[in-house]
Amino acid sequence: MNMFEITEKSFIADNICRMKVSAPRVAHAARPGQFVIVRADEYGERIPLTIADYDTAEGSVTIVTQTIGVSTRKICALNVGESLADLAGPLGRPSEFVNTPIEELRGRRYLFVAGGVGTAPVYPQVKWLHEHGIEADVIIGAKTKSLLIYTEEMRSVASNLYIATDDGSEGYKGMVTGLIKELVENRGIHYDECVAIGPMIMMKFVALTTKPYGLKTTVSLNALMVDGTGMCGACRVSVGGKTLFTCVDGPEFDGHLVDFDEAMRRQSMFRNQEREASEKSHECNCF
Repeated sequence: MNMFEITEKSFIADNICRMKVSAPRVAHAARPGQFVIVRADEYGERIPLTIADYDTAEGSVTIVTQTIGVSTRKICALNVGESLADLAGPLGRPSEFVNTPIEELRGRRYLFVAGGVGTAPVYPQVKWLHEHGIEADVIIGAKTKSLLIYTEEMRSVASNLYIATDDGSEGYKGMVTGLIKELVENRGIHYDECVAIGPMIMMKFVALTTKPYGLKTTVSLNALMVDGTGMCGACRVSVGGKTLFTCVDGPEFDGHLVDFDEAMRRQSMFRNQEREASEKSHECNCF
């Protein structure tokens, strides 16, 4: 088998591709919350992707890619039997609970809030907690039913799975923040910690929702990363008034301390360059 060979591939929603890749060293060292750097070919851009699953015995790593630009389209254009040029990692800090004594964790109850493609990296975290006997409820949010991903996988590891869709096509009708209020205020469920992964705007409002409850909330800012090593500085973020780098100090941070407005401005910095690259790729019929 070639290094970083794609052994499984499927589209789990419109423009969202899941791949299982042979990467024994990465799989052996991976922990929930970490990410990898992927290149489709020798000319490809470095793309940071949070690990969606890993299997030490099989030596495989699962990545989920949303086709939003030239480089992500290149990755998703590869097929089973072909190989990625690079898959480097695991990088970043593992989720905080990984290094917490199990006896301490067993007294806690977690709430995970997943939005869009951010649902994929929530899965290995909930799976790890499930394997260690820790309760974790999960909310998956999407605009409509057809955009939901990982529902069956999550159902197999979550203590309770709740679905929220903007249009009410499945589960709770409304935003994930409304469902959080429903669970905490109306149903009286107590949570010790919340973890939110998804669009920046979603994480911002989840943090605003949980703050009055005094509910510790962790967010993942993986979408800010560019080179993944701290060298480019593109993923700088203000957390509690301090400047940190998402790729080396995170990607997970205290959501109540993150300056989300600054982070969202930084996220849009390269929008013009991305649009130009996309237009050029269509002009030369690269795909």
